[in-house]
Amino acid sequence: MTVESPEKLAEALESVGYLADDGIATAGFLALRLGRPLFCEGEPGTGKTSLALGLAEALGLPLIRLQCHEGIDAAQALYEWDFPRQLLHLRALEAAGDGGLDVETAEQSLYTERFLLSRPLLKALQTAPCVLLVDEIDRADDEFEAFLLQLLDENAVTIPEFGEVRAEHPPLVVLTSNRTREVHDALKRRCLYHWLEHPDLGREIEILRRKIPDLGEELAAQVATAVHRLRAMELLKPPGVAESLDWAQALLALGMSALDAAAGARTLGSVLKYSEDLDRVRAKLDKLLA
Repeated sequence: MTVESPEKLAEALESVGYLADDGIATAGFLALRLGRPLFCEGEPGTGKTSLALGLAEALGLPLIRLQCHEGIDAAQALYEWDFPRQLLHLRALEAAGDGGLDVETAEQSLYTERFLLSRPLLKALQTAPCVLLVDEIDRADDEFEAFLLQLLDENAVTIPEFGEVRAEHPPLVVLTSNRTREVHDALKRRCLYHWLEHPDLGREIEILRRKIPDLGEELAAQVATAVHRLRAMELLKPPGVAESLDWAQALLALGMSALDAAAGARTLGSVLKYSEDLDRVRAKLDKLLA
C-alpha cells in the first residue's frame, strides 16, 4: 500500500482501530517515505507497540516481532543452526559413502539454508516488505544494541558460515522503549524519533468507544476522566490506555452503566497493579470520581 501523506496514513490507521494524532501520523509517514527506522519512546501504555501492529494491518504487511529481554543474544534474535538435523545429515552422508566422507564437502553441506533456523531479525530480512517490531529495546544490553547497527544501517546481516543476507525490500522497523534505561546515541541516530504521550481526554474517550462498541458515551467519559486523574497522582505505575480498556470492560462485565465510588472500589484492580497505588487511590476515591 502506498501512502501519500500523514493524513492518509492517519486514515488508514483509523480504519484498523488505531487513532493516531498528527505527530504519530507524521512520524510514521516519514519512516515509510524515507526508509528510516522509527524509534518510539514513552511511558508504558501510550500505544507504542499498538502503533507497529496498526501499521502492519493498515499497510497490509506481515508483522514480525522481536520481544527484547535481559540477556537476549544473536542466537535468539537472528539465527541458529539446526544442530540435530545437521548431525542426522552427517550420518546419512557417512552411510551413503560407505564410511568414506570428504570432510570439506560435508562441512559445506551443513551450512546451507536447509539447516538455518531464522529468528525474527533474519526472518524480517527474508520476508520484507514487512513491519519489524523490536519491542522494549531498553530491556536489552549494550552489546545487543551494537549488534543491531548493521541491520539498521544496511538492511542486511552477515552470518559467518553462510554469508550476507540482504533484504530485497527494506522492512519498516519500529523500535520501542519504556525508557527504563537510556538507549545509546549510535542507535538513536539511525532512527527517526517520536515521544508518545498518553492520549488527551477526547481521544481516549474515542479509543474506548472504538475498542468497546457496547460502551456507552457516559461511562466512556467517566472512565477516561478517572484515568486521567489517576495519571496526575504520584503512583508507582500510572495506568495506560490498556488499563483504561480493562477498567471499562470490567465495569461492563459486572453490568454497570456508571462509574461511582462503589463500582470503582470493586474494579480498581483492573486499572492499578500495585498494592501501594490501590491503598493511595482508595483513600481518595470519592474525590477522584466526583
